[in-house]
Amino acid sequence: MCILFKLMLLYLWVHWVNQGSDFVTGGSGNVTSGTVFVNGTASIGKTDDNFICATLDWWPANKCDYGTCSWERASLLNLDLSNPILLNAIKAFSPLKIRMGGTLQDKVIYETKDDKSPCAPFVKNSSEMFGFSEGCLPMSRWEQLNVFFKKAGAMVVFGLNALSGRTIGSDGSAIGAWNSSNAESLIRYAVNKGYIIHGWELGNELCGTGVGAKVAPDQYASDVKSLENIVQNIYRGFEVKPLVIAPGGFIDTNWFAQFIQRTPKSLQVVTQHIYNLGPDGGAQPFRDLEAILKNSATPAVAWVGEAGGAYNSGQNLVTNSFVNAFWYLDQLGMASSYDTKTYCRQTLIGGNYGLLDTATFVPNPDYYGYELNSFVFKR
Repeated sequence: MCILFKLMLLYLWVHWVNQGSDFVTGGSGNVTSGTVFVNGTASIGKTDDNFICATLDWWPANKCDYGTCSWERASLLNLDLSNPILLNAIKAFSPLKIRMGGTLQDKVIYETKDDKSPCAPFVKNSSEMFGFSEGCLPMSRWEQLNVFFKKAGAMVVFGLNALSGRTIGSDGSAIGAWNSSNAESLIRYAVNKGYIIHGWELGNELCGTGVGAKVAPDQYASDVKSLENIVQNIYRGFEVKPLVIAPGGFIDTNWFAQFIQRTPKSLQVVTQHIYNLGPDGGAQPFRDLEAILKNSATPAVAWVGEAGGAYNSGQNLVTNSFVNAFWYLDQLGMASSYDTKTYCRQTLIGGNYGLLDTATFVPNPDYYGYELNSFVFKR
């Protein structure tokens, strides 16, 4: 409770500072007072009721950055789903959006009954893109994850492999159309098993100049239309269908504008990623995406699909410490003021930016910041 109280005070302080209060202290003990006016009659933005979201990633234990290996057993493939702290941490938000995805999602193959090849895990290989081979999601693990998230009351967003069927050119350009067959098998399997998926997201950080690889906006829009057709077909007759989400990457205004212009009816959520801890951690990414959406014909809304402050697994004693709350709570406030509907923290657990400690599952300070934010927004 002590840390929660401190975070509440910090939250109020950050909010007060960002409102541009005219309260000024003078020298020699003199105080000049001003007036703070809050217009409560009109909103400047509206979030989803379940604004709070956290991610789970694919990185194996031997994913290391700057000599530190911070993932341990926090991968979607080996996370201990029987840990009661993990279960209760998710239940506390009732419901918490969980985005399953990350860099390696575009190298994941889904085990299917028709595929007779071995379902092999990721293998470290410095000659491969992102430093790892392709990896496979066994259907037994897919079942375990869905059973767990149902028990926890989570809203599941799953990131699909958008590089399937493509070749990568020397400049990183992905050549060819998306081969949707493996993803379609996974989606159909989920429906047949009764798994409830809140959204299917296509690709991770393939927009603009891309990270590792890139897809042109017109081709990406065509691929999203293919995903929308798959969802509409498989979920035919369902009163509520999953959201179609993309592109899940760093905003490039020209790329995003072209992409959104070409997906006026096939996309429900536009996701961007933010890693801007430091002096440049301002509102520009939120402002840019809000403007693009307002100037387009799309009904799609903005989400932050992934944000962890510092990329490459975060920084120990910074992104998992109390001091990170100065950046983090400010981000949540800015996101909501620019009409961002959902904000997904990288990660729930894993790396040095997890809401939970990777080894002990004990909440890090920002977990309580999330709890505080959830408390405030629901009221």
